[in-house]
Amino acid sequence: MSVLVLGGAGFIGRHVAAALAKRGHSVVIGSRHPSRAPRRLPAGLHGCERREVHLERLGSPEAWKPLLRGVNTVVNAVGILRERGAETYERVHHLAPAALAAACARGAIRLVHVSALGLHAGARSGFLISKLAGERAISACGSNYSIVRPSLLDGERGYGALWFRRVARWPVHFLPADARGRIDALDVGELGEAITSLCEKRDARYWHEVELGGGVPRSIGDYLAALRPAGRRPAPRQPRLRPGSFLAAFVRPYRAHAAGQCAASEPVVGAARARACPHRMRAEASGSGQAGALLYAWNCANHRW
Repeated sequence: MSVLVLGGAGFIGRHVAAALAKRGHSVVIGSRHPSRAPRRLPAGLHGCERREVHLERLGSPEAWKPLLRGVNTVVNAVGILRERGAETYERVHHLAPAALAAACARGAIRLVHVSALGLHAGARSGFLISKLAGERAISACGSNYSIVRPSLLDGERGYGALWFRRVARWPVHFLPADARGRIDALDVGELGEAITSLCEKRDARYWHEVELGGGVPRSIGDYLAALRPAGRRPAPRQPRLRPGSFLAAFVRPYRAHAAGQCAASEPVVGAARARACPHRMRAEASGSGQAGALLYAWNCANHRW
């Protein structure tokens, strides 16, 4: 299998590329700056072909054609947190993935698209709105696709993970008084293996939407306590943040829309577990809503693809 990994030098992308290569697949790294990619890639990926990709310029299926040459699968792990010039949410999260999906449908190419938890029609964030529009465009294009929505990601050099670890060291843990959601952190290496497994599933009819968690859901307080360095005294918890504050919004519970009656529980790979439904997979534990979406964006955008 020959796989083009868009954002292949980023936090998620390089773990996907490593998992694919480990299973013997041919990997092509898609990056805005191919010459810089080896600095972020493990040594085993330095020999991979690299192609220059600027999603903000790829708004039509025809524009994707030369980039898809010789590949039979594409993983899109690109995301931005901040808009910069031509790199807008609309172009990078919606128009380019829509055009990519149409190009993949024409060329019978498998597409695995990494999205985010917490997307809903009433969102006001430009990030979330564009992500949802991209998902809808992909699902309407008729391609052989899977949309992956990972929970909060943990792993070395992940900005979201680093942020939580810094908070865990605080002498006092200030918590949203009304937070009832659970954080089900997923190791980014497990995510890479799960996405590789999805790439290998050539028939995606039962894998169109996949939501992944790590299998150990915790409250925000318990998660911070688990991240606290060994040897430090437990931090007292102060549930004093008012609803609507930054952290309260950040850990707002994830309220998933109905997914239909689930047929069975099936592991995708290792600790990344989800429930298999007729057209969707739902994580066993609820995700972290806005936190999942924001941390996904940080992990992608701050490790420039």
